[in-house]
Amino acid sequence: MAQREDYYKTLGVKRGATQEEIRKAYRRLARKYHPDLNPGDKSSEEKFKLLSEAYDVLSDPKKREVYDKFGAYNDNIRDAARGPAGAGFDFDWSVFTGGAGSSSSGPGAGAGGASFRDIFSELFGGGSKGPSAQSQSQSRRGADIEVPLALSFEEAINGLTANINVRRSEACARCQGTGAAPTGSVSCTTCNGTGKISKGSGFLRLDQSCSDCNGTGKRRPPCSSCHGRGVLPKYETVKVRIPAGVDTGSRVIVRSKGEAGPKNASAGDLYIITNVAPHRVFTRKGDNIYCVVPITLPEAALGAKIEVPTVSGKAQLRIPPGTQSGQVFRLREKGAPSLRGDTRGDQYVEVKVVLPRIIDEDSKNLLREFAKRNPENPRVEMGLE
Repeated sequence: MAQREDYYKTLGVKRGATQEEIRKAYRRLARKYHPDLNPGDKSSEEKFKLLSEAYDVLSDPKKREVYDKFGAYNDNIRDAARGPAGAGFDFDWSVFTGGAGSSSSGPGAGAGGASFRDIFSELFGGGSKGPSAQSQSQSRRGADIEVPLALSFEEAINGLTANINVRRSEACARCQGTGAAPTGSVSCTTCNGTGKISKGSGFLRLDQSCSDCNGTGKRRPPCSSCHGRGVLPKYETVKVRIPAGVDTGSRVIVRSKGEAGPKNASAGDLYIITNVAPHRVFTRKGDNIYCVVPITLPEAALGAKIEVPTVSGKAQLRIPPGTQSGQVFRLREKGAPSLRGDTRGDQYVEVKVVLPRIIDEDSKNLLREFAKRNPENPRVEMGLE
């Protein structure tokens, strides 16, 4: 029987189109013209029939080869493989399973890498909750928990072991996290005891096993301890090692101390978020530590060795003669421990020259004599006297 339409033109693809291009074109047009999305529109129904007919042929390599060679395809082959047509519009499952030549034993298996469930889900935004979706749901891990922890500057630098009080959930011991009572059974309310659920509407409907009772039509009543939730609240004190070198915003992870997972899935993790208090002397930037240390006028002018504070104790710093106020010196590896490895940052010491207090007349005379012997005007470069 000669085709009334050019199937390639119907799907809007070139004759050399790949199977993926044909599949995408059909999916796009089927979404637009499906009768369930256009109730009462006869033209959409006819268009959808023609799209399904075109896709049935072009998605099957053997049917497509015959069509390309003769410009038509014998519908009797398809009808014979499918069996007697039903009343009304007989939806052809081969549109999704790859045609009558498919080795599939029923709707749901696919050809050319495209299954019915994949297309169903993509077209109508949901689809069935098959075994793969159910197993993914069961394997979903529990939620993570975040707990803030306030630390002093010294605790953050040196590290410590902290006891963290956590309110979390754990699997119910009575039902082993399933949410169902250990014994007894009742009729499944999801499928009304039939063991099957019908998805879709109109021309496109699919019966499948009920995921809540695994197709048995029976399910156990809720656990009396957890009331079907599968988890129970728990207050726990968790001992956490806070490593040396954490800073504000650092995240310390404790595995499997988060919320319990559904249906015995793995628990989430516990994250300790540190908040470090400021220090009266030190300022931290990354792994480097900064501080300001005062020095006397003679120390700055003549040079000296002075003690300076560090996060790990006192250290010696050499002040060269003629040091200016605001000059910065570096102490290597005297900063904070790095969380990225066995290294430390540096400490930067800014010196600030402090003028002496004049306590007697002799001191004033000494300064006057110093000024006579060392006439210097630091404002000369500014053109000032």
